[in-house]
Amino acid sequence: MSSAPSAPATVTDAQIRSAAIDVLRRNDLGGMTAAAPDLYPHQWSWDAAFVAIGLARIDVPRAVTELDTLLGAQWRTGMIPHIRFAAQGGDYFPGPQRWGRAPAMPDGVWTSGITQPPVHAIALRHILDRGRENGGHDQQIAEEFAAATFDRWLAWHRWLATARDPEGVGLVEIHHGWESGFDNSPRWDGPYSRVVPGPVPPFERRDTAHVADLAERPSDDEYRRYLWLLEQKRSVGYDDAAILPIAAFRVRDVFFSAILAAASDVLAGIGEELGRLPEAAELRALARRFRAGVTSTIDPITGLARDQDVLTGKWIAKETIAGFAPLISGGFPDLLARQSRIIRGRRWMGHPGLAHPLPSSTSPASPDFRPCTYWRGPVWPFLMVLFAWAATRDGDLVLAKELRGASLDQLSDLTFAEYYEPFTGAPLGSRAQSWTAAAALEWLGSA
Repeated sequence: MSSAPSAPATVTDAQIRSAAIDVLRRNDLGGMTAAAPDLYPHQWSWDAAFVAIGLARIDVPRAVTELDTLLGAQWRTGMIPHIRFAAQGGDYFPGPQRWGRAPAMPDGVWTSGITQPPVHAIALRHILDRGRENGGHDQQIAEEFAAATFDRWLAWHRWLATARDPEGVGLVEIHHGWESGFDNSPRWDGPYSRVVPGPVPPFERRDTAHVADLAERPSDDEYRRYLWLLEQKRSVGYDDAAILPIAAFRVRDVFFSAILAAASDVLAGIGEELGRLPEAAELRALARRFRAGVTSTIDPITGLARDQDVLTGKWIAKETIAGFAPLISGGFPDLLARQSRIIRGRRWMGHPGLAHPLPSSTSPASPDFRPCTYWRGPVWPFLMVLFAWAATRDGDLVLAKELRGASLDQLSDLTFAEYYEPFTGAPLGSRAQSWTAAAALEWLGSA
């Protein structure tokens, strides 16, 4: 296990800001930002949204370009894929050749064949807000971009609400743990245990070469299952309907659903500003539907939200940060108050062993907790921005302030790591991670 690096006695906000800007500049590929310089040399979908939030604090036109480039990867169905591959992406695996092509893919662009959470409307709202604060050209470019791309974002939300909620229950169905963004979370242990891989072409992983300890990454056995799900998708040309009868992994993802609810409300607000009132009303209805879906998953004993395995019909009750999905979706005040108390409690932010009082990806009190292993324990800085944004929206300014203060303390090591060990505060995974640097810029605000 790595230990926390020694840091200067005091690191100023100005130093954090300068170092974060430097990370984003070094990871800038022109029209897109690499998620990280070595481990992730392409544009990831929800990474790009958080990167745009940070960029909007320093360069509104560049933030617009980030989202515009991602939209260039949107499929004809409306889906936004989880990776847009850069022209020069090194030896990342699985790369574009492994994913192959599909009829719905855009021409001349290489992408993956799965999706990720729809935080993009939230990023678009941040860009609009920063543009209007700055005025002039920044305001013009932000408002023109919102108007020009509104229908693209609407198509994205419509696709999720139909192709991924075919029964209309208000919960988004995912077909791969990667789609959740919480790749190897304990949430997926049960569903993955029932995935029996068929023949998978030979593979050589690259991710393990970029970490100090292999425990920080998923195992080869896990990876084999990941790749089999890819092969299943590819075998039907990534067709939304054709995959359903054969998919070995079908889970209703409560956190993904919460983000869709929140983002639909945000996109509705943008639509209202644009005079798109019928579409805004449609989005408000989607927000209500998925907010109700999230609320329906609450475990009456723990107070946490749950995922549901479609193939078994069973609830997935794991003590992970996804259990706080209602804090993202918003909803009934009593539920939000209960969740706020839980997240501040000794199993989460109030755990006595934490280096910084921040919620980890899995509760330190859970038997599933692994402090160094990806989504099984570490703290992810970008998620703190999302929770603070939602807390501010719902008037919980104390929680938002707590998350900001502890996060800036964590990021004062200036590594801008992908994730952090909760007890030691040691940086883990990739260093110079773009969305971590972007999180710092959002915390620090505009100069």
